[in-house]
Amino acid sequence: MNQRQQEILTLVQQQGFVSIETLAQNFDVTPQTIRRDINTLCDQQLLTRYHGGAGLSSSVENVEYATRQVMNLEEKRSIAKMVANYIPDRASIFINIGTTTEEVARALLYHTGLKIITNNLNVAAILRSNPSFEIIIAGGVVRQRDGGITGEATIDFIRQFKVNFGIIGISGIDPDGALLDFDYHEVRVAQAIIENSRQIFLVADHTKFDRNAMVRLGSIEQIDALFTDRYPQDHFVALLTENDVGLHTADNGISLDRSTEK
Repeated sequence: MNQRQQEILTLVQQQGFVSIETLAQNFDVTPQTIRRDINTLCDQQLLTRYHGGAGLSSSVENVEYATRQVMNLEEKRSIAKMVANYIPDRASIFINIGTTTEEVARALLYHTGLKIITNNLNVAAILRSNPSFEIIIAGGVVRQRDGGITGEATIDFIRQFKVNFGIIGISGIDPDGALLDFDYHEVRVAQAIIENSRQIFLVADHTKFDRNAMVRLGSIEQIDALFTDRYPQDHFVALLTENDVGLHTADNGISLDRSTEK
């Protein structure tokens, strides 16, 4: 995704729909160039084509896992490195479903003595190469598409523990601070992780801000720190400040560290 395509995506996320003519004037390029950009973003399932322009992608269906694995990969890796710096050796951790949390797992590989509980088979596979780790996989129903584990058995299993850190991903963050996702079953497991972690670290790249999804996971006030790749818009920063949530960004090293236990 080039810079113009990223800016197109941001505009559509802010306005809901933007016409090809408006975008061409805004970026001083031809309508044909904008159509190619929109086609690229639609192929990645980030936008939906409409007559004369582009709108937000579906609020009921997420982007395919294979696509999400490579989308914003460098940004996810920069987020993961920041998170790893805040996890001490011999800590206990929940890690949930998501491609960003999988990058966090990779960034944690050089730690020692971690105890990790996860409902993500990919996270377990990544972490198993460190012999000093104890990895516990939650029981439940395995999703074929991404190796996530959900269901009542998963929730019951998670509730047996109380850990130092819960590391969760999200599909969207609403302007009012609501944390949004697509799968009701996945959301219920994430809620159990929040309830049973002493600190919650939310990992989300910049494309998750203002992104629409239909299932409410919770609210920004329930997390202790947000790790992202770019400094958010002012209204999001205000929400974080109001709710005493730490903000860590990779783009310029900004860290508003309020991530100590509330």
